Amino acid sequence: MKHYCDGWIQEWCDNNGWTDLFMERRNFYWAFPPGAVIPEPIPTKTLRAIKAEKGLCPEEKVWIISATALALVAAALSYILRCPMPIVFAFAFAAITVAQLEVEEI
Repeated sequence: MKHYCDGWIQEWCDNNGWTDLFMERRNFYWAFPPGAVIPEPIPTKTLRAIKAEKGLCPEEKVWIISATALALVAAALSYILRCPMPIVFAFAFAAITVAQLEVEEI
């Protein structure tokens, strides 16, 4: 799951003089610092500060909304069908979603 919006990182780079931003792999950004000839990773401390300031990215919001909607539908189906399996599947999906929301330590 993508934890940072590319626009947030680009905005930080523009404000701090970093150029040619690119994403090596998911959630791992590189750019050229001011006056440098070799790209460096965007500092983890900076990424955390951006995340704390901006909150959830659009992809995270979609996952949270879908997990919530699935839980509500599963609750209704469990009541109507008198079967716990829809709730079990919704719980499993929500557990996976919450685990994916954790930001990995680099």
